[in-house]
Order: sequence, then C-alpha cells, then structure tokens
Amino acid sequence: MKNEKNFFREIPPLTSSDSFLVFDRVKDKFDFPIHFHPEFEVNFIQNGKGVRRIVGDHIEEIDDIELVLVGPNLYHAWETYKCKEKNIHEITIQFDEKLFDDNLLSRRIMRPIRDMFNRSSHGILFSYSTADYLSKRICNLSRLDGMDYFLEILSILHDMATSRNQRILSTFTVDYDKFEDDDKMKVVYDYIQKNFSNKLTLEEVSKVALMSPVSFNRFIKKRTNKTFVNYVNDVRIGYAARNLVEKDLSISEIAFKCGFNNIANFNRIFKSIKGVTPSVYREEFNGIKRIL
Repeated sequence: MKNEKNFFREIPPLTSSDSFLVFDRVKDKFDFPIHFHPEFEVNFIQNGKGVRRIVGDHIEEIDDIELVLVGPNLYHAWETYKCKEKNIHEITIQFDEKLFDDNLLSRRIMRPIRDMFNRSSHGILFSYSTADYLSKRICNLSRLDGMDYFLEILSILHDMATSRNQRILSTFTVDYDKFEDDDKMKVVYDYIQKNFSNKLTLEEVSKVALMSPVSFNRFIKKRTNKTFVNYVNDVRIGYAARNLVEKDLSISEIAFKCGFNNIANFNRIFKSIKGVTPSVYREEFNGIKRIL
C-alpha cells in the first residue's frame, strides 16, 4: 500500500446539528481515491461484482452485493476494477463518531452496536445473506423522514451488529490524530466552520490560535497534512458540494456563498478536490442525498 500520508482526507458535509448523511445513487464506475475521515461509514453495493474493495491493508474483489462498515479514520476505497455493470447501486451512510456517546452505548440494549463500532476500526464485512436481508430496508431509507428515518438507521445498525458471520477486514487500525480533540485545533476548526463564507487570512486565524503566522502554518500542516489555504478550501468545497446537491442555486451563487469571489477559481479548486467540475458533480448526484 501507499504511504498513508498520501491518502485523501475527505471532509463530509456533516454539521454539528446533523445526525446521518445518506448518499443513494446509481453509477457506472468508482473513481474516488483512497481516503479516510473521522466519521463512521456504512457502504452498501448492489450489482458490483468485480469491484475491488480496499480497507486498510485488505484488498479483495467483491460479489454482486455487499455491506461493509468502516470505522473512523481507517482508509478505504472501492475501485471499478473488473466490474462491467453500468448500473451499480451504491448507498453510503455516514455519521459522526460522537453521535452515540459512551453513556448511551453503555446501555445493555446498545452493547451489540458498541462492540460492532469497536470492531469497525479494522473494517467489517457482513455476510452475503445479511446484506441481502437488509437490502430492501437500506434502499428504502431515502424515502423516510424525521424520526422514522433516524430510528430505521438505528434498527439497521442493530441488525448488522447482531448478525452472524461477520468478517474483520484489515489486520491493523490506523491511529490518526483526531484533530477535533485537540483544544487548539478545535478552536481553529470551529472558527473556520463559522467563517468559511468570509475572507479568511493566515494572519487572522493564527491570532485565533494565539500563534504567529509562521508557527501556525507549521501547526496546521502537522495536524491536517495540508497548508492553511488548502484546509480552508477543503472546508469550503465540502459545503459547496452539499449545496450543489441540496439547493436549487446556480453554481456562481454557491461559489460566492461558500467564500469564493472568483467563479473560475472556484471551478478549478472544486475539480482539483472532487475530481470533476461542479456541474458534473451535480449531475452525478441526480440520485438522492439526504441529511438528517
């Protein structure tokens, strides 16, 4: 495998007030690079025979249907590889690792889910029969609203946790620094989240961190493996991607709303991060994306 520092750190468009993010789409290829993020991810695939799964140090060709849970910060990807299908159905569920706190997970009824979350640091492949059994419910998620939506995902997680013939995928876990837990980085993270739509300078944010610009630039590079400018752009593009799918706004309106004053610059940065232009990204998500 490549050096993990070269892997892409995805910033999903989840806010502190969201519970679950669900992507539901049909595609003909997988082109997202190997990546990691601090959120849990459930990945369900139909019509994917021949796709290659990468989770940590695990690599394997998948069957026509599969269900996988990837824990926080464990790098992963699915690659088209030998798959010839043009209607691959992929449903991805992401949620913050702090959505279920220790107090809730310690309750007897939640212990199977807690234990599953602990195992997910290696990645978990659920049996074909479990994936098939849960397929209709997972495919129906995007049709639900409100508490029904929340409770059904919780119920699916419980059924996954108590299912038989689960398989651990990676032989190791990846202990990335969780920068949200670092007091100084938390202050910076919160400030950028609140002010990403405005002009942000290195000097301004370094003052928030009570550091000199030079020291702060080294600090954020060490914590995120990105320069200050690249990190801010990642945050902005994350919100732009969410708006492209959820909002009926023009691309230029979204660009300005997310802190870009130049549409050409926005298009260039968006493509460098997402691999496609904003218009193509919007077209690719003609499926369903729900955030609860």
